[in-house]
Parts: sequence; structure tokens; C-alpha cells
Amino acid sequence: MELSRSVTMDVSLSIPAARGVGGDGTDRRAPRNSPSFKIVPLHDEMAKPSPGGRGHERAAVLLAKKVLAELLGTFLLLFILLSALILNATHDGALGLLGVAATAGLAVTLLVASLVHISGAHLNPAISVSMAVYGYLPRAHLAPYMAAQFLGAIAASFVAKAVYHPANPGAIVATVPTLGTAETFLIEFLTTFVLLFVIVAHATDPKAVKELIAVAAGAAIMMNALISAESTGASMNPARTLGTAIATGTYTKIWVYMVAPPLGAIAGTGAYIALKH
Repeated sequence: MELSRSVTMDVSLSIPAARGVGGDGTDRRAPRNSPSFKIVPLHDEMAKPSPGGRGHERAAVLLAKKVLAELLGTFLLLFILLSALILNATHDGALGLLGVAATAGLAVTLLVASLVHISGAHLNPAISVSMAVYGYLPRAHLAPYMAAQFLGAIAASFVAKAVYHPANPGAIVATVPTLGTAETFLIEFLTTFVLLFVIVAHATDPKAVKELIAVAAGAAIMMNALISAESTGASMNPARTLGTAIATGTYTKIWVYMVAPPLGAIAGTGAYIALKH
């Protein structure tokens, strides 16, 4: 079975470096009987004073490590996803929709588990925007995070294209919707909403089992890919869409993929916070 050109799901993944699972790996959870036991913004390790007046230098080094982790993680995530899509298309649907979705979910699970303690493993500008809006990511870190994610996605798209030389790459890897603009917008909004709702529930709530963050994120990606890959390409990630668009010259309804996922991410995060309170 050969996948259609819209089976270009994005592995967006992504976990916020939130309270209890900070980028430095420390436990910031308050006691369960404490009045402050609630979802609160992350107090990053970079904000701690450093002996000898080297606080700013240490902060810069730590931020550089986080940004590098986001760049590398997004690159690996997109390269794995695009490899699966291209190989599936060139080998008569060897993986199928289920196989490609599973590959995406597994890639998210492994990368999140590997990088969550360094940068939060956002790997997705929509997630970083949402985390910044609600105070889980310092506003000053948003631009570096997004730049790294977009750069990683663009690099992965060009590397995959150079390695595999697919015929008509735009039809294989680009997120080209098969629905109308309004329907595409709604599906991308809702799938990203679900993704962030799941992520925030596991990553920011002190009562959650933190070890399940990576598994939950991967499962959400796989589920969303199965239900939306054939209609929108299951992007959920502006970097995933822009990277392949630049590499293939395919920009069909690209504004939808730049707007709907961030709005869905903000709404999904806000919904869980409101429910928790």
C-alpha cells in the first residue's frame, strides 16, 4: 500500500522544561501539603546566583546547551520522520500509515527521554510559544529556541533530500492538505491541542508520573498521525512544515501550519491549567 502525499505527519514533540522536570534535572516539586502545591512557572537553574560574579557567564553557557539540544533534537526527529516517509513511498508502502506513525511516535519517545533534562525537549516552536505564554519558558529564551528548531528542521529536510534523492519530494514529505482551508486549520488546531494537553498534564503537574512524559508524548503523536496524516499531513509543528516547504518548494496553505499549531498549543496548555485549578 502506497501512502498518499499527505501522509507527512510531524513528530512534534515536545516536552516543556517545567517544574519538577527542570532543564537541569533538579526536583522542584513542593510538598503535597504545601499551599504552593500547584502548577507554577519554572525557576530555571540559570537564574541562580553563581560564586565570583559569573552568573551571566554560566547562564549563557547553559542557554547555549539548551539551544544546541533543541537544534540537534529537531534535526534528528525530522530526519527520522522524513526517512520513514521517503522509504515507505519508494518501497511500495512497506511501512504503511501505521508503520510511519509508529516510527514518528518512537522517535519522539526516545528523543524526549534523552533531552528532556537538558532543554525540555520541545522540538517544536508551537510548544515553545505555549510554554513562554504560560511562564514555563523564560520569554528571553523563546527566540533562541525557535531559531534552533527551525534551523534543525530545515537542515534535516535538505539532508534527507540529498541522501535519498526522492522523485517529486514535495509530494512525499511536504504537508499538503487534502481538505479545505477551514477544515485543515481545525484539524491542526485540535491535534496540537491534544498534544499539549497530554504534555502539560505529565510535565507540569507535580502529581503526575514524570517517567511517563516521553511515552505519553510519543503516544499522542502516533495517535494524532493516524487520524490526520491523510488529511493534513499531521504537522502539529511549524518547523516541520517550513523545513520541508523550503527544501521542496512546496508552500500550499503554509500559513495554516504556521498559525493553527501555536494557537492549538496555547489552548491545550490553558485547558489543562484551568482544569487543574
